[in-house]
Amino acid sequence: MFDRSKFIDIEPYDGPDCEAACRRLKEHPEYVYALATGLFPGIGEEVNRQRMGFTGAVLQRLDEVHSYDDFQKKITCDVCLETLLKTSVTSFTYSGQEKLDPERSYLFISNHRDIVLDCALLDLALYRSGLPICEMAIGDNLLANPFIADVFKLNGAIIVKRDLPFREKYLETLRLSEYFVEKIASGKSIWVAQKSGRSKDGLDVTHPSIVKMLHLAKKREGVGFEEVIKACHIVPVAVSYEYDPNDIAKAREEVLTQANGSYNKGKVEDVVSMIRGLREFKGRIHISIGDELTGDWHSPEEVAAEIDRQIHLNYHLMDTNWFCYDQLNGDDANRDKYPDFDGKAFLDRYAVLNDEVRTFILNSYANPVRSRLAQLG
Repeated sequence: MFDRSKFIDIEPYDGPDCEAACRRLKEHPEYVYALATGLFPGIGEEVNRQRMGFTGAVLQRLDEVHSYDDFQKKITCDVCLETLLKTSVTSFTYSGQEKLDPERSYLFISNHRDIVLDCALLDLALYRSGLPICEMAIGDNLLANPFIADVFKLNGAIIVKRDLPFREKYLETLRLSEYFVEKIASGKSIWVAQKSGRSKDGLDVTHPSIVKMLHLAKKREGVGFEEVIKACHIVPVAVSYEYDPNDIAKAREEVLTQANGSYNKGKVEDVVSMIRGLREFKGRIHISIGDELTGDWHSPEEVAAEIDRQIHLNYHLMDTNWFCYDQLNGDDANRDKYPDFDGKAFLDRYAVLNDEVRTFILNSYANPVRSRLAQLG
């Protein structure tokens, strides 16, 4: 049986903790209104009316929340994400959900493009399909203030502690490994990104260390790697966005990192990225749920390679991907894949950027095409 007491500081809110967090939100409606400003940009009476309507809808539903499942369904899915789909998304589609057994829990491992939306939209796809939703692993660097911490933990967040001394980090990784395996065995699915931090260059590559972590706790008990991987029911997920609202910021960060060897991120940069990801236009979004990893898997590298294979083949290539691929190749060989795409308008957005940043952005859109073609051989 899952023992919550061992993980109380890193697990999502539930029961009394969940209800206490909801009371805090009700006592500070200005925080909910601040979230509304992220979903409804602009000024004027109509924008303020929309924000107030959103705030009222969230506050009204807080009394109905007694678990993080309640919060995810009644508020995140039914209010927040439905609003987001209307304000900054042209279409939201998903596939592969029919392959999931509603009586089984899974470890969903996906590519990572947006700080909050990757898992939230997977949850929405599961929720709309009548399937159980999942917890999500996030870094503690995102918990910029108590309000954000409450919202994440009300959304099923598992807190991954970073920047610890070596021994403490090992012990925390051991505890996280135990949490993942035991929580999945208890009947709850979990989402985790394929690597720490978002993909900034469009190359979706799984870090074997994520897979290795799963085995760490059970290895001490003498349980084999193959058995742990089978017990986790790993399912790769490809999350595809037509437009990345943070593409310029990501490119600048990476170009500076390459030039200077490091990048010192400001305290509020992640919060700004979260807001931009919610607010700005994303175009089409597709969630593709892959096939569960069955059979025998003998190493973290082997598992990571299969996750990559499925993500690269299942990634929903958009007009932006094919256009940038052709643009960098100096031709229009794939014009039939983006016949109505306004390439000039797309490039005009980046006209004021220097060549290095602009080229990085184009490559970030083109790389999913390259990854697909590499898998196809």
